[in-house]
Amino acid sequence: MTLRALDPFCTWLAATSLSQAIQTAEWIIPAVQTVHILCVASVMSSVLMIDLRLLGIGARGQTLESVASRFLPFVWWPLPLLLVTGATLIVAEPARSLENSVFVLKMALLLGAVAVTLVFSLPLARDASFWELTAGRRWSARVLASVSLPLWAAIVFAGRWIAYTQVS
Repeated sequence: MTLRALDPFCTWLAATSLSQAIQTAEWIIPAVQTVHILCVASVMSSVLMIDLRLLGIGARGQTLESVASRFLPFVWWPLPLLLVTGATLIVAEPARSLENSVFVLKMALLLGAVAVTLVFSLPLARDASFWELTAGRRWSARVLASVSLPLWAAIVFAGRWIAYTQVS
């Protein structure tokens, strides 16, 4: 897949005063990356705890409702910060991300992971015992967890892979 059609946009964005300011201030990129990584850690650890409970491996003595109510805020609240910090990193070096097929893969994985998390969260918000009422629902919850965990992990790997993929 060629993303070179974005060249003019990336060139324009990199030349904006905002991009130039981000590029020239030595502290901005490390600070933004730090916040981004801390938000990723929050999301990943929370997803891990929820998914382990769904799989019946962790927190078996707690209801799914209590585990979800404790950890879901640490999935949803960091996402806007991830959006802002990610956008800042893109503005700093537009071509590095926007023309990188691994970045596109990461965004597709993110959409999938958010969708799976919503599929889990929305019924739980309406009925706290939704996923524990029947054996079929418990099985479905395990399937969701089995899909969720690899998706979120793949997002992290793709995020790191972007740095090592050259845009040609």
